[in-house]
Amino acid sequence: MNKPKLDRKISLLQATAINMTDMVGIGPFVVLSVVAESMNGPWYLYAWIAGALLSVIDANIWSQLGATFPLAGGSYNFLKEGYGPRWGKLMSFLFVWQTMIQAPLVIASAAIGFAQYASFLFPYSNFVAKCISGSVVIAIVFLLYRKIDAIGKISVFLWTGVLFTMGWIISGGMLHGHFMQPILHINDGLTLNHAFAATLGFASVKTVYSYLGYYNVCHLGGEIMHPKKSIPRSMFISIAGIAVLYLLMNISIASVLPLHTIQQSKFVVSSFIEQIAGGSAANVATILILWVAFASVFSATLGYSRIPYAAAADGAFFKVFAKLHPTKHFPYISLLVLGGTAFLFSLLFKLRDVIDAILAMRILIQFIGQALGLILLVKRKGKQYFAWRMPLYPLPAVLAIAMWFYIFISTGYTMMMGGITVTLLGIIAYMIKAKHNQEWPFTATLPIGEATLQQLTDEGNE
Repeated sequence: MNKPKLDRKISLLQATAINMTDMVGIGPFVVLSVVAESMNGPWYLYAWIAGALLSVIDANIWSQLGATFPLAGGSYNFLKEGYGPRWGKLMSFLFVWQTMIQAPLVIASAAIGFAQYASFLFPYSNFVAKCISGSVVIAIVFLLYRKIDAIGKISVFLWTGVLFTMGWIISGGMLHGHFMQPILHINDGLTLNHAFAATLGFASVKTVYSYLGYYNVCHLGGEIMHPKKSIPRSMFISIAGIAVLYLLMNISIASVLPLHTIQQSKFVVSSFIEQIAGGSAANVATILILWVAFASVFSATLGYSRIPYAAAADGAFFKVFAKLHPTKHFPYISLLVLGGTAFLFSLLFKLRDVIDAILAMRILIQFIGQALGLILLVKRKGKQYFAWRMPLYPLPAVLAIAMWFYIFISTGYTMMMGGITVTLLGIIAYMIKAKHNQEWPFTATLPIGEATLQQLTDEGNE
């Protein structure tokens, strides 16, 4: 009997749908008012542009690494290769370490946002809200417990609901508002100074959160058809499409609702639809927004479930996570553990705290660390080594490092220290593991080298 393996059955369309549903989620609907409140002026649109700009720059790094190493786990493989057979063991372990914490936080944040926004339909207690968020996580795990080709079809189906919802919001402003006014008056009262830069950084923490997910395809690298082309294309298509949708949505809402209403509303999109089409339409819009939130949890959980699997299959994490379902060929242990942890987090945390914690925890290792790893890998291997090469190298990588560091500082002292603490605890855990297993730096024997990973990559590209 052949050993189960991942199947390459996700097309470019499905990969783009998975990315975009992960990116939209509940994020833009719940942080829109927070961004407008923090910047306190019509120029809050610049925070959404800043989020898109950072995403495009960072996607160059993901594209170059993802197309070259199209394997399950994404950043796990990128960090391992970038830092070489010694330090790569530590960096890839730290990524899996923080993923086991922040991935359930990401899943829980969407579930909490779902429960928060559902209260527009009818008020309920905090206990009921927790029951709703927990039920969302359980439903997602149930839907993902199946073959990848079926999941690809479900993703496209959920994606259609995302596009319809955004289209309705945008067309509402075009038909019922003064659509060009927010653009024409975007700079009214704006002063370019240190205070604006600081405020933009704080607001960008929220907008960047709403763009996260453009790289989800990299975590599914072992299941993507024609990965050299599909992985970069799906990311840039996703970012371009979502950036346009976010900007048009913000402009549409601002063309109907005054700034103070946008800043104070917890259900700004539903309030917008209620203003232009009445209460019944607002209820329908709320249901569609919940559809979008559900789709986001689905997509994020799918991608994250492949990370512990990839590390375990490589011998760098607990072996049980390397198990694939014998008939459905997906990492079911990884899915169940992350889903179970996310279920607990959805009962324990609040949405605003989760958003900042997610970014602070990921930036050091996954974003800044990954960009530095790419620079080191190019230095060792040369530009011709890569299946896809970013334009103007190394400028996008350097800009990404600077911008991510600025976002990291903008998360605030508490979240910064939290992210650093998680990283330090991960280093301690790795050292204990390495000492027990007599691995680097406690032995001269090197781990599985780059040739092995390159062989797996070549097999995947066939």
